[in-house]
Amino acid sequence: MSEIEVRDNAQQHRFELLVDGAMAGMAAYRLRDGAVVITHSEVDRQFRGQGLGNELAQRTLDLLRSRGDKVVPVCPFFARYVEEHPTYDDIIVS
Repeated sequence: MSEIEVRDNAQQHRFELLVDGAMAGMAAYRLRDGAVVITHSEVDRQFRGQGLGNELAQRTLDLLRSRGDKVVPVCPFFARYVEEHPTYDDIIVS
């Protein structure tokens, strides 16, 4: 089983998805009006087909919730993810 981690790289304005320490994907963001705007996400080609996009979305949103942040999911993948997972409604703003 692989070790999966999501960390906030604030200098690059992105959440990084690490699989066994290797960069496997990211979710880019910007800050606007006190909210984190997720603008784009991607999983590297070699890691696709393993459900890692969902892991990236879930772990990113869980991290943001734990920090008390609000989220604007502009990225189509994140927008669809939160639509399918209403448990995140409390942190989503438009």
